[in-house]
Amino acid sequence: MTKYTDYAAPVGRVLIAILFILAGGQKLGDISGNAAYVASGGLPGWLIYPTILVELGGGILIALGWQARLSALVLAGFTLLAGLLYHLIPAGAAEGMMAQMQILMFMKNMAIAGGLLMIVAQGAGAYSLDNREK
Repeated sequence: MTKYTDYAAPVGRVLIAILFILAGGQKLGDISGNAAYVASGGLPGWLIYPTILVELGGGILIALGWQARLSALVLAGFTLLAGLLYHLIPAGAAEGMMAQMQILMFMKNMAIAGGLLMIVAQGAGAYSLDNREK
């Protein structure tokens, strides 16, 4: 493997991980408001606590490249579920810009889940705790 390809895995891991680390940290700043948002999707509000754990913990593990495949699998499932519950709006429920934004957010979640599944398939890559010889 050439040097520039060795850097693609850690950079990609960190770019995906930043999203989850920042989202989990943001939720810590307003737990009650975020619990209400969780409840708006039909789930109990107390699920905000495991949500924060999954986002922060999974993001940190992926950034470090430790247990990356398992962490990526959990985050991919989480991301798909979040997209289905909070961004896939039934036809006619939203119009115009709101509907377009929700479709875009849903597709973003699908793309992130796709990137996470690539980590599941390929592993953490170079410069990771899972692959210490690099």
